[in-house]
Amino acid sequence: MVEAMTEKEEMEKEEEEAPPADQAKEPHTWNWSVIYLCFYGFMVQMKPGEPFITPLLLSSEKNFTKQEVTNEITPVLSYSYMAVLVPVFLLTDYVRYKPVLILQSLSHISIWLILLLGTSLLQMQFMEFFYGITMAARVAYSSYIFSLVTPALYQRVASYSRSSVLMGVFTSSVLGQLCFSVGGVDYSTLCKISLGFVIFGLCLSICLPWPKSSLFFNRVAKEKAALDELDKMNPGGPLPIPAAPVSGWRNSVFIQMLKELLHVVKMPQLRLWSLWWIFNSAGYYLMVYYVHILWNEVYPGVENRKVYNGGVDAASTLLAGFVKIRWKLWSELVIGIITGIQAALLLLMTTTSNIWVCYVAYALFRSSYQFLVPIAIFQIASSLTKELCALVFGVNTFLSTILKTIITIIVSDKRGLGMAVHSQFLVYFGYFTLLTIAYFGSAAYVIIKHFRNERGDGSTEENGATELRSTQTDIPEVDRLANGCSVKV
Repeated sequence: MVEAMTEKEEMEKEEEEAPPADQAKEPHTWNWSVIYLCFYGFMVQMKPGEPFITPLLLSSEKNFTKQEVTNEITPVLSYSYMAVLVPVFLLTDYVRYKPVLILQSLSHISIWLILLLGTSLLQMQFMEFFYGITMAARVAYSSYIFSLVTPALYQRVASYSRSSVLMGVFTSSVLGQLCFSVGGVDYSTLCKISLGFVIFGLCLSICLPWPKSSLFFNRVAKEKAALDELDKMNPGGPLPIPAAPVSGWRNSVFIQMLKELLHVVKMPQLRLWSLWWIFNSAGYYLMVYYVHILWNEVYPGVENRKVYNGGVDAASTLLAGFVKIRWKLWSELVIGIITGIQAALLLLMTTTSNIWVCYVAYALFRSSYQFLVPIAIFQIASSLTKELCALVFGVNTFLSTILKTIITIIVSDKRGLGMAVHSQFLVYFGYFTLLTIAYFGSAAYVIIKHFRNERGDGSTEENGATELRSTQTDIPEVDRLANGCSVKV
């Protein structure tokens, strides 16, 4: 009896001592991994010459015309992004993130080498092709962070990674502007500085730890690791029988997630914010792609050195969104108001001849979009698993890219209408105006329906309360209040 009690006490003592050691070890491991990945996310955004690519292409050094840049070079970015997005999305998960991040760094290097050494139209189109690869590969960084921590820490580390990226964009833009305006650095030197940073980013990507699992194609690694751990804890003992492997590609995790998308479409809030992601993101990126050309037309950077592209890009990254309201009721209205403001800003940029008005309008437009992005992410991700969430964002981004490509073919490409940049911005103004009308119409429907239902529920409650008093008059006052409260809730 004494021996049994002693053994029991020792086991309880071991159980009490083990968790602190594990908990002390795990945070230490993921802390350094997350810190390193956030530092990588910051450094990979350090491209001081990026805000000045369009002035470089239009300068005497490259000597491309505005028509070539607008209708032949820039459209390639949309085509490239659409062509590589799905393969990169699937490859990212299959190869477990790191190789795609290395590919992204190699594409960054290719971009700046072409900008430094290239002179032909075809070479600049290849530069835009590599730009599309770097944009598609961003999914690897945003997904990588989830392989380092437990689900309880996802929201926390996601905010760290996003903050590091935004801080990198801000620092890069400020550095580029200071080098150009204060240091007197020319466009070519800015390209060389950017090339040095992206080479350093390649070194960082090579040193990233290799995740043991991913969301869709490498889930077996988690099960194997769990079995190995059980074997260490109970050497020679029986192990649990693993689940039989899923047979056939139709029953794979990825295909099951695709089937789950049908249920997502039926959820009003997820449907609304997914539509916002598709339609508003397409218009936003079209504006971002062509706004530097518009600035150069309003205030030619070739003729002077008072170009503040970097400063404006930095200022437009400072706003993030979090508003605590009843999003189920007011989402459409908030989106409609912000989209209407964006339409007005596009019209202002199109009609003004003052570059500072253009700068302010662009900063407000971009900030308003960045304001809604974290809200949209939260509204979509809060009710989904991380696997389904990643798939929903992937599908939304792909559909947005298809829409953006269709608009590019019709409006921008020389094989379509081949519009000048001012005419393009008028089209974007009309596009956002139509979206505003649609959002306001939807908001009116949702709000009217809500208050009608509320009024109907109120009359039902009154009738129910009258019947209750007539049939159960012996209920105490306290119970009557409790019942009333429960009905109202």
